Amino acid sequence: MADHIRYDLLTQQALRGVVRSVLTDAAKKGLPGDHHFFIEFDTHADGVRMSDRLRAQHPDKMTIILQHQFWDLTVNEQGFEVGLSFGGITEKLGIPFDAISGFFDPSVQFGLQFEEVTEGQQVPANAQDKKPSKTAAKSKRFPASLTPDALPAPASVPAVPAAVAEPKPDKPKSGGGEVVRLDRFRKK
Repeated sequence: MADHIRYDLLTQQALRGVVRSVLTDAAKKGLPGDHHFFIEFDTHADGVRMSDRLRAQHPDKMTIILQHQFWDLTVNEQGFEVGLSFGGITEKLGIPFDAISGFFDPSVQFGLQFEEVTEGQQVPANAQDKKPSKTAAKSKRFPASLTPDALPAPASVPAVPAAVAEPKPDKPKSGGGEVVRLDRFRKK
């Protein structure tokens, strides 16, 4: 039995709960205003359901965009299913929340980036005794893999307009969200 509380696992579970809540609301009520979601996931994670054709095109990671053209969004405790069109071919994807590596809503500049953490990983003995450094406590506004310019848009979804691109550092937006990086709280 471990003698440490696994805050890293608990935090990831809680943040995945945020994604679950947002997708549940979108499934019930649709997307409000200009909200839309970039969801990056590991295509080989346990429980991911997708066609062999898509898996061949995206052997490691895939990003989907839920904006204008998606249907049959259903959410449960473990994950979600959604219908999308890729190159004119409709596909139904099943994605467990544990497979998600990034979630980003450019309309409000909010993003979450997850790292793979398993219950078997050991927490260093001194990890709970140390406070994060000032450098570690700072987080990027957008993870590089989830900025609108870095994401490939599925064929059926128009590219994200330039208006949601990352703001320039000399003109920070007030009230913007901050990306939470879980690795900033522990030593590597």
